[in-house]
Amino acid sequence: MSSSDQAELSTLRSQLEELTERAVAVAGRYGDTPDSAVAADLYTAERSLFAARRALDRAIASLEQ
Repeated sequence: MSSSDQAELSTLRSQLEELTERAVAVAGRYGDTPDSAVAADLYTAERSLFAARRALDRAIASLEQ
């Protein structure tokens, strides 16, 4: 794997982590409100972002072998 690919994948992983944190922060503001469905949808997004991060980690590991 080239160093530029490694840097790009690392950047993508960081962006996924940031997006996850932001989604959870917004979800937390809606958890106990009449709009709690917004929180539920954002927690679903969180799980999807986490799954994407795991897939990216697997891709990185595969390229490092």
